[in-house]
Amino acid sequence: MKDIILKKTGEAFLKFGFKSVTMDDIANELAISKKTIYKFFSNKQDLVDQTVSAMHEDCFHAIDGVCSLGINAIHENFEVKKIFKDLLKNTDTSPMYQLQKYYPKTYEKIMNKEFLMFRDCILRNIEKGIKEGLYREDIDANLVTRFYFALVMAVHDNTIFTYNKNTINQLEIDILEYHTRAIATDKGITELENQLKKLNSNK
Repeated sequence: MKDIILKKTGEAFLKFGFKSVTMDDIANELAISKKTIYKFFSNKQDLVDQTVSAMHEDCFHAIDGVCSLGINAIHENFEVKKIFKDLLKNTDTSPMYQLQKYYPKTYEKIMNKEFLMFRDCILRNIEKGIKEGLYREDIDANLVTRFYFALVMAVHDNTIFTYNKNTINQLEIDILEYHTRAIATDKGITELENQLKKLNSNK
């Protein structure tokens, strides 16, 4: 039952926002009593904390699955981006911004974990891309990773961007293209253009 609550709560938070969704809403959605929810979660803060942690773990398990496919580094990044597109398909606002504003303790904890996992994933991707001849050998991988992370996080700042349908997904694709062009070889640029062409043909 706890896993079911976490899954449904995560979907509701992404669709309606962390502040808007109440314990009553979750109970009604699952056709259970609030008492059942409180068996597993002490309060809404605890529910938010555990739900975000569960979503975070699910995302990175999915990313590990993509990384095990054996596809090239640039293709790999586009496949990873699809995971987040599916995750954010029902939201027109930034869940990260909402989390930062209304649940700062949860946001701080998840961001510390997010950076470490993001860093390891991107560093592996860069190393792989260099070996494949898709990324330049002279890049500073650690610096590039920090730049990319900062750009991705900037997407979720509503003081910088105004959101409407699919804005976040498109911005993340734009940032991935920007990141890739900054580090790619001529071979890498060709692969990037192929991935963008495939992406646009599927819209």
